[in-house]
Amino acid sequence: MKNIGNIIKTQQNIMRKDAGVSGDAQRIEQLGWMISLKILDDKDQELELLDDNYHSPVPTPLQWRTWAADSEGLTGDALRDFIDKELFPTLKNMGISSGNKRAIIVQEIFEGTNNYMKNGTTIRQVLNKLNEIDFNNSQDRHLFGDIYESILRDLQSAGNYGEFYTPRAITEIMTEILNPRLGETVLDPACGTGGFLTCAVEHIRKEVKTADDWQLLAKNIRGSELKPLPSCLQ
Repeated sequence: MKNIGNIIKTQQNIMRKDAGVSGDAQRIEQLGWMISLKILDDKDQELELLDDNYHSPVPTPLQWRTWAADSEGLTGDALRDFIDKELFPTLKNMGISSGNKRAIIVQEIFEGTNNYMKNGTTIRQVLNKLNEIDFNNSQDRHLFGDIYESILRDLQSAGNYGEFYTPRAITEIMTEILNPRLGETVLDPACGTGGFLTCAVEHIRKEVKTADDWQLLAKNIRGSELKPLPSCLQ
């Protein structure tokens, strides 16, 4: 199994070469919007296999698989300009008129997020490392959550953040005690990086046998988070 911790550390080191990124807080925000798009696209591709009628809320030219997944694809000034002039302006406004709930979530994430990186070649290097992670793999999701929370703990000790993230072992034990079942609604109104919701999905998906079951599960998992950084990683 790949060492996701090393992947994330490598990405942070790559970002240090970019003059536009200053400090861990900006590096986390930068990783946050990138990861949110990759997670969305990974899940979109899974949902497309399960439901012939499913369509991603993200326009095809802006989907991760279109512009970011190819290691020899868009790079340099063209990549930076695409992100600054096409990707961000479109995603910041996409949910306003569509009414699509997933589109609204994307819009809420990007309206409070920035692209700090200025070197398109460096951006490509970060994207290529991120493509080594499969967010449809539950183990990869859990490991990344742990890494993200460890970064925030470092920021807390420096006095930059005053937030608390529940350790994974506690979310897992609480989920086991609550024992949510397929068809029941799970709500976390301050879900942060989605630790409780992720555990609930993994717990309930043992009962999922059909595409209809999966849609029922997806419909009944609900969470909200006001701050853009943890929201990106739900």
